[in-house]
Amino acid sequence: MKLTGSKILLESLIQEGVEIIFGYPGGTVINIYDDLMGSSIKHILTRHEQAAVHAADGYARATGKVGVALATSGPGATNTITGIANAYMDSIPLVVITGQVPTGLIGNDAFQEADLIGITRAITKHNYLVKDVNDLARIIKQAFYIARTGRPGPVVVDLPKDIQMATVKFEYPDKVELRGYKPTFSGNVRMIEKAIKLMLSAKKPVLYVGGGATLSDAHAELMALAETLQAPVTTTLMGMASFPTRHPLSLGMLGMHGTYYANMAVTNSDLLIALGARFDDRVTGKIDTFAPHAKIIHVDVDPTSIKKNVRVDLPIVGDLRDVLKKMNKALDDKKEDVAKANEAHKPWLEDIAAWRNEHPMSYKQSKTEIKPQFVIEKLRELADDNAIVTTEVGQHQMWTAQFFDFIQPRTFLSSGGLGTMGYGLPAALGAQVAFPGRQVIDVSGDGSFQMNSQELATLVQYRLPVKIAILNNNFLGMVRQWQQLFFDKRYSQTCMELPIDFTKLAEAYGATGLRATKPEEVEGVIKKAFATPGPVIMEFKISREENVMPMVPSGAALNEMVLAS
Repeated sequence: MKLTGSKILLESLIQEGVEIIFGYPGGTVINIYDDLMGSSIKHILTRHEQAAVHAADGYARATGKVGVALATSGPGATNTITGIANAYMDSIPLVVITGQVPTGLIGNDAFQEADLIGITRAITKHNYLVKDVNDLARIIKQAFYIARTGRPGPVVVDLPKDIQMATVKFEYPDKVELRGYKPTFSGNVRMIEKAIKLMLSAKKPVLYVGGGATLSDAHAELMALAETLQAPVTTTLMGMASFPTRHPLSLGMLGMHGTYYANMAVTNSDLLIALGARFDDRVTGKIDTFAPHAKIIHVDVDPTSIKKNVRVDLPIVGDLRDVLKKMNKALDDKKEDVAKANEAHKPWLEDIAAWRNEHPMSYKQSKTEIKPQFVIEKLRELADDNAIVTTEVGQHQMWTAQFFDFIQPRTFLSSGGLGTMGYGLPAALGAQVAFPGRQVIDVSGDGSFQMNSQELATLVQYRLPVKIAILNNNFLGMVRQWQQLFFDKRYSQTCMELPIDFTKLAEAYGATGLRATKPEEVEGVIKKAFATPGPVIMEFKISREENVMPMVPSGAALNEMVLAS
């Protein structure tokens, strides 16, 4: 039976197990939207194409599946760019489908034409312009394969309108063969054996864990390795929730706003075991002084990430879960050697405990002002243990990373590499669609929230009970902090001089709005929000010039932290 291109697209998505897509209609995808009405795929209508991609991103991070977004050509397609770049930087598997003008008009500056293939070449894992309906099913199969394998990432499929209308017999491929794309899954056994020798001889090991631990679902294997070696664990922002922050071996986050004891441990370690991390500049600080005494083992599925930023003594290319399984098996066969190594690590763990006692994560309480750290702690105290937390980008993001204890994997969704303001609300939307019965909380700043606040309408329309905590200081807080510390308090364009009543904004969209202006009101507002059906905005009027500390200034070494402002 022959099908139109638009129906082939939807049938191909069903073959890939797609149940939900996020999108916004337009002229060049109207055929797809017409066929969606008879499809088993559920469509979530966002209020902006950027938000559709962020929602698909949040869905992918929360579930481990490939997220799918759909947009029309021209401005619809270009509105997806930030979301695509965000997913690319954080290695999130997405397939973004965009409409395009008919093939005969491409290159003629037709109405709502944009060269999306050219525009997205640098921010996608791969992209396709479909020129023949006979190729469509194969391209969709390849798109999903590329998005989810190796180092995950976004793939764009640009689909001209005439291809959507053309007909051909539908046959979905059973497998994918791509010349030149053969990602390495299995870690080299000899390299793993060498890594084991280094681990067993180290006196001051540190496990440095990135987003790859979450992407490969290696949480159980990571726990086993840490406990077997009795090695402390520090995570990047993307690696958070891959290892419970309440675990005795957890050092929390390292880097620019990492814990004192994590940064000191990395600086003084003799073996740094990097697992699915890319040595981002926000983690390393001054490269020349990063882990100066340590040999470095680097495990990553992406060979181009190894040795890109720092020297590496032992590279291992492969899926992190596979590599950790092999490491744990090898250590299990060396129980006596492991026991000796654990004994040798005790002084090291005592050093770390001393650093933790010397400079714990803390803040100065106030009887009159709401401290943002206090809000985060109360959210953690009152939230479910499996609550999914998203953030926007800024001070509130760092306070969440510092003071919200994450217990279960895939419960912290945040924009890392690109640092995208406006990410958290649509990401929470996507996570809530994926898990309608779970608690989803978006922690936001007043500046970031206004980037995609229109998605309140989407939450209300689909009855998605996302709880939004806005830490409102009437500033673009992180930029203001830098202006305070490094620009003599010249607050250029960072003061949000027109205060927004976020409770009234919530009510205008049909949601619930609550506000706390005093510390004693915080707990009551959170409890009421959690007990209220539907989406809720909790606005907390926090200390206006509170800073995120510790802080490693730009260009400084990890052990050159500013501990107080």
